[in-house]
Amino acid sequence: MRRPILAGNWKMNKGGADAVEFVRSIRRGLSGIKGVDKVLCPPYTALAALKDPLAATDIALGAQNMYWEEKGAYTGEISALMLKELCQYVILGHSERRAYFGETDEAVNRKIKAALAHGLFPIVCVGETETQYDARQTEAVVGGQVRGCLAGLTAQQVSGLIVAYEPVWAIGTGKASTAAGAGAVIGLTIRGTIADLYGEDTAQAVRVQYGGSVNLANVAEYMAHPDIDGALVGGASLKADFVELVRIAAEVTGA
Repeated sequence: MRRPILAGNWKMNKGGADAVEFVRSIRRGLSGIKGVDKVLCPPYTALAALKDPLAATDIALGAQNMYWEEKGAYTGEISALMLKELCQYVILGHSERRAYFGETDEAVNRKIKAALAHGLFPIVCVGETETQYDARQTEAVVGGQVRGCLAGLTAQQVSGLIVAYEPVWAIGTGKASTAAGAGAVIGLTIRGTIADLYGEDTAQAVRVQYGGSVNLANVAEYMAHPDIDGALVGGASLKADFVELVRIAAEVTGA
């Protein structure tokens, strides 16, 4: 049985002092929820500040991105070598990185390999745009992203990944996918593609989250679906309600 995982992606919100104050207000509530993995992904500038406040808890830290080189003349970039001292997870290939910064599947693939080499757990994002969704290209687009992002990885490496299905048309728009719709893409396309590449056992071992306008009103529906193993939460993770959201997820999955 796959252990549920919920990650809060703060994006470009909550700097050092603001982040510490917020975490102190929610850490007790979050720590009291058992049976699910909990990850907070603040901006780079807050990672060091949050390391100590979360040290005695079961709440993990994650970065929102990284570069594949360990060090060098790459102004403004952060490497896995630097991140491994501060956090355990890293989000890679988020739709906003793809849309605004031109990230490709090849770039995400190189980042995944670098993250794994330094003991970080990648949360690998895939998803189609609204135009692609309307043109019924979801299977081709998402399946192609999975193949491109996982190229050259071993079955053992893939089984330890977290994949986040985040349809671009549902990110920050309020247009959340239905649980049945998201579950079908996860079960048939994402796990199906992984099964084609690495076998059914590996496909069933991979944890796959849903991301896209997840909130208190719909999280139970997602978590009740057998193919959805958690959520990558955006705006709702910036509020104290995030504790209740995680609690609902734990209750629904029987964690």
